[in-house]
Amino acid sequence: MTKLSARNVLKGTVKKVTPGAVNTEVIVELPGGIQIVSIITRQSAEAMKIAEGKEISAVIKASSVMLAIE
Repeated sequence: MTKLSARNVLKGTVKKVTPGAVNTEVIVELPGGIQIVSIITRQSAEAMKIAEGKEISAVIKASSVMLAIE
């Protein structure tokens, strides 16, 4: 895998790919059944050959994470 500065790298499997005119929605299923949804450009999805069943890593890099309660 490519070396990254991001520490939140979650390995999973592509569960569903929904291409649109410009963007593609990719659902990644992590071990335990948790799902993460990512929206990437259609061009990137095609270049990476993202397809259902493919092993993939979700890389999360954020400067802040906000929490809320009722």
